[in-house]
Amino acid sequence: MTRRSIGLAAVVLALAATPALAAPVTVNLRIEGPTRTLFEGPVTTDVGTFQFTGDPASHVCNGTATNQGPSAVPVPTRGAALAAAAAKAPFSMSGSWSDSLGSPSFDQIAGERVAYDAPTGRYLVEYRNGAPSMLGACGEQISTGDDVLFAYGTGSESLLKLAGPSTAAPGAPIALRVTTWDGSPVAGASVDGHASDAGGSVSVGPYDSRGPHELKATKDGAIRSNRVTVCVTDGSDGACGSSAASACATTGDDGLCGTKDKRAPRGKIASVTEGRRFGRGKGPRTLSGTVASDPSGIADVRLRLTRNDHGRCQTFDGKKDRFVAMKRCGAKRGKWFSAGDRQQWSYLLPSRLGSGRYVLDVEARDGAGNVDSLLQRTRTRVVFFVS
Repeated sequence: MTRRSIGLAAVVLALAATPALAAPVTVNLRIEGPTRTLFEGPVTTDVGTFQFTGDPASHVCNGTATNQGPSAVPVPTRGAALAAAAAKAPFSMSGSWSDSLGSPSFDQIAGERVAYDAPTGRYLVEYRNGAPSMLGACGEQISTGDDVLFAYGTGSESLLKLAGPSTAAPGAPIALRVTTWDGSPVAGASVDGHASDAGGSVSVGPYDSRGPHELKATKDGAIRSNRVTVCVTDGSDGACGSSAASACATTGDDGLCGTKDKRAPRGKIASVTEGRRFGRGKGPRTLSGTVASDPSGIADVRLRLTRNDHGRCQTFDGKKDRFVAMKRCGAKRGKWFSAGDRQQWSYLLPSRLGSGRYVLDVEARDGAGNVDSLLQRTRTRVVFFVS
């Protein structure tokens, strides 16, 4: 055998001995924080590493024995998908890396605290296709089409699943269904302020505004559902990819038909109603509602919650996650805090509200910079009481 043939054979043998990289996979990744959905959408990843935001350390995250995983060769994992989403979205992640487990644990994702909470036993539980995983984020292989979920809870909660049409006609009700992951119907789940019946069915709308409407199902003691986006169109209005009719209906300031969007989105409070009175120990903990769809998209939903308990005035501080004192009473002196950027928004308070008179404002801002206000009569305000 010639020297050239010997060298070529050595190269072939070396290539054959090298493990082949796994093909890229695309999964549906969702992160449900304590008060809102932190990320939801398709993510494509290959064999990758894991890295916390701002941390120079990069960790092996490939499902092999290094990560307490069963794979003999490097494969894509939940941790790699999460890292890919954080880099692309982007959103921040902080926490700690366990060398013994070969996987991360989390303190914060996208600005929300998701660390272990001893009083409630909640932490960031990891699921694959509806089942809690027995392996760490970097230990389990994922495949194309998998549903990958990180959800803040105890691991014993039901996972809500929402199904519905992708399009609907203006002015027509929209039928959806709420189930658990295994398909069992869920009664009493809330979708845009409407409750599901014993069979899990719920009707929302009708909506007159054209374009996408984002919907989610929530229920106390359960993990909120996936997002269903229903696009409202008559098929010839230019919405949802349809061709616009020759005569486009617009007011000239609504962002339609090429006009500049000058209209602020309208928020709505669903969890409490004007003048409602709650008994002692039964004050609300979850604040929720909706924002009408906007051609420029929803950029932020802000809340302001003030309390007057026999002249003792407070405002909820979202950064400190508690009520703080105000020098003088008045809703206008309260602090604003963010409830995210979804049409169906919710915010989980640290505990049920105690006694007092409360004023809750919701204010939305769209992608064009339009912000609602009381002067424009587009901001929603609700006054309620806990005795």
